[in-house]
Amino acid sequence: MSLPSVLQRRPRARPSGDGLGAWWLLAAVLPLTFLAVFFLWPVGAMFLRGVTADGALDLTAFGEVLGRERTWRILGHTLGMAAAGAALSLAVGLPAAFVLYRRTFPGRDALRAVVTVPFVLPTVVVGVAFRALLAPGGPLGFLGLDQTTTAVVLAMVFFNVSVVVRQVGGLWSVLDPRQAEAAASLGASPWRVFRTVTLPQLGPAIASAGSLVFLFCCSAFGIVQTLGRPGVGTLETEIWVQTSVYLDLRVAAVFSVLQLLVVLAAIGLSSAASARTVRALRIRDAYAVPLGRRDWAPALVTALAATLILLPLGSLLVRSFHSSEGWGLRNYRLLAESSGAGFAGGTTVLQALEHSVKIAGDATVFTLLAGIPLALLLTRPFHSAAARRAQRWLDGAVMLPLGVSAVTVGFGFVVSLQLEFRELAQSGALVPLAQAVVALPLVVRTLVPVLGAVDHRLREAAGTLGAGPWRVLLTVDGPVLLRAVGLAAGFAFAVSLGEFGATSFLASPDYQTLPIVVVKLLGRPGAENYGMALAGAVVLALVTATVMVVCERLRPRGAAGTGGAW
Repeated sequence: MSLPSVLQRRPRARPSGDGLGAWWLLAAVLPLTFLAVFFLWPVGAMFLRGVTADGALDLTAFGEVLGRERTWRILGHTLGMAAAGAALSLAVGLPAAFVLYRRTFPGRDALRAVVTVPFVLPTVVVGVAFRALLAPGGPLGFLGLDQTTTAVVLAMVFFNVSVVVRQVGGLWSVLDPRQAEAAASLGASPWRVFRTVTLPQLGPAIASAGSLVFLFCCSAFGIVQTLGRPGVGTLETEIWVQTSVYLDLRVAAVFSVLQLLVVLAAIGLSSAASARTVRALRIRDAYAVPLGRRDWAPALVTALAATLILLPLGSLLVRSFHSSEGWGLRNYRLLAESSGAGFAGGTTVLQALEHSVKIAGDATVFTLLAGIPLALLLTRPFHSAAARRAQRWLDGAVMLPLGVSAVTVGFGFVVSLQLEFRELAQSGALVPLAQAVVALPLVVRTLVPVLGAVDHRLREAAGTLGAGPWRVLLTVDGPVLLRAVGLAAGFAFAVSLGEFGATSFLASPDYQTLPIVVVKLLGRPGAENYGMALAGAVVLALVTATVMVVCERLRPRGAAGTGGAW
């Protein structure tokens, strides 16, 4: 009997977890152990460092830190920049979402791709690009915005506007235009139609995108650090300063707790808004308005995209070819010859790139070892109500690293694993483990939609034809998983390659990664160091872009990509 005939004739059975209940329980041990040892323990140790002293409860550190005016200035500066970044991202992203998802015109797909580019770039590259744009001698250097709070906010908008475009545009594209047309036929002006009909319908997606951007802005350590920590800095930069400069781990722990509370509040708002967005997206038909002869919106959005996105990246690329000797490849030649002017020894940029690739490869392996069992577990149609509840709890646990700043993760590694296992820390083994923690939620969110799309009736039919549970897993889920793993591995590699927050705490002096070296060069005086930083950022961007292009080619047909992770 053929497989299609079995699907047609056999009634759908109640799911049972594929007959591998004990094995699924065993499969959960490895990823849960990984999360417990390399996430919960470090974050918990960080929290305990702030609330205990000599093994006893001691909140004096909180009292001292919260009693300082500087603490509240740092908190206000962090929240203010995040709020400004979210508001401006919405202001820029909403018109762009309208044009890119409610209009059809030549070049729309290419323009969507351009708008998405900043979000996949390492934050260090974004920061260096804005330094190249706003520094004296740059195209916009005359504005005097270099190393200012305004520069940081603009970089945040650059990095996050695609989040708004994707989330709001996805809902806008499926709204039925007949309600707006009916309001217009009753005499409502276009602005009143938008305000009274369209905007309420888009409300869940706008709230979700805004809170998510706010979350990303609160944890934009790479951007803020690269742009010079303007003003009093942020909670993340203060954690780094207290740890690396003053060696005051208790005060750093208090700031980490404050950072964690801010991030958890943003996650709560984002989750609530996302749930409303998912309900609003349960619409089957999409509506697009053809481009009219006098519709100037696409041209305006194209010009805006060129100004906001292409200008910083173009400035970075062009200025990377300029050195003290004039125009040429000197900055790129120095990448393999020097670790920076005025400093003896150290790691060259190309050596740091080699280190980054090796570390990212190790981090990818760790991420997949934990992520694949988790994705399989989260997509099993278990019959037991207790098993389904465990799935929901497991899904929430997997997403926890996404809601904790990489700086907090890195600091947690310092106060737990690095202090307890000094030889392991000195070997550099903690860096890929920390990067794997950061990349794990993205990998799981890449695999789950693909595996979840597999019709469980195929597994039941294969079992009816005599296949055992393991053979069903290999022959039904295996091919889909194999293709999706390539996509997930690419994303994990790209995230690890550009990771800066956790790595800045853990990288050893003789085994630096490329983002760390680029930031150090940018902070050193001298035109040669600055030129090498620009060239190194270009190399990092090109490598990351290449990895992302490969990822897109590995995308399974019909896969949702990374949209769910946003």
